[in-house]
Amino acid sequence: MHGTDPQAHGLPGFVGGTLDRVDHIRSNPALHAQAFASPNARLLVLEGLEPVTDDHGLALVPLAADARIEQHVLLGVDLQDRPIFAHLVETLEQGPNATPRSRGLADLVSASDVALYGTARSLVHWHARHRFCSVCGAPTHAHKAGWARRCESCASEHFPRVDPVSIMLAEHQGRVLLGRQHSWPPGRYSALAGFIEPGETVEEAVARELKEEAGISVHSVRYVMSQPWPFPSSLMIACIAQCDDPALTLDETEIEHAFWCDADGVAAALAGDPDAPFLAPPRMAVAWHLLDHWLRGAVAPSDARA
Repeated sequence: MHGTDPQAHGLPGFVGGTLDRVDHIRSNPALHAQAFASPNARLLVLEGLEPVTDDHGLALVPLAADARIEQHVLLGVDLQDRPIFAHLVETLEQGPNATPRSRGLADLVSASDVALYGTARSLVHWHARHRFCSVCGAPTHAHKAGWARRCESCASEHFPRVDPVSIMLAEHQGRVLLGRQHSWPPGRYSALAGFIEPGETVEEAVARELKEEAGISVHSVRYVMSQPWPFPSSLMIACIAQCDDPALTLDETEIEHAFWCDADGVAAALAGDPDAPFLAPPRMAVAWHLLDHWLRGAVAPSDARA
């Protein structure tokens, strides 16, 4: 196995990229064309939106002789000074019930490869879903080396979106609030989360989501870490907030069940103990690392830590 598990270094999946995003090349058509024509240029191989790996990590191949620059996005330049491109598609062939093999990519390739794939997946998905101008409805085409689209009629420019999501633990007297959605595997619990709405700060979104979904009021919100989540383009912003009153009133359309868990329970779940009170989120997800961060700052559980 050639991968280096990014979680071994305390990083969630899709974090730890080493690619130079070369904005000076993306915004310069001559330099962009030069990068595309370089004998060092490589294409990141994708099957639809899913990654392809080989004995070295992510599959990277030379650009085809008939490759067209306008059908590719320049992801950046890697540590070997190779321009890395991804092919843009007009349609996405992925069924609604497909299980993305990208969720297990961290077990196969390095952290930097996982981050490279995450960037490519988000961009390819965005291009396929934004082929028409939101201003006038006319077709758009890839622009600025694939980091924008430009309308062929009104000349409006459109840029890849990033959707901020607050994901948070509420803390009360040495316990944290965990919840589960109806569709999750049996026993799976995680931090609560929700999209940040227009006009909100991160702190306000944390408080609103916890009030809406669990009926609790919180204060003293503190930021912990973030994670790109390319399904399709979220930025997970992980926080911890303080709660004074633990009484829960769940929005059962969003949350099937929730409970307050102490440090012993969290430690057991993160360790994969079959007797743990819940099944932890995958290590690739920022929720796992948020729980681990909280645990390391909590009172030491009697069995799991000295």
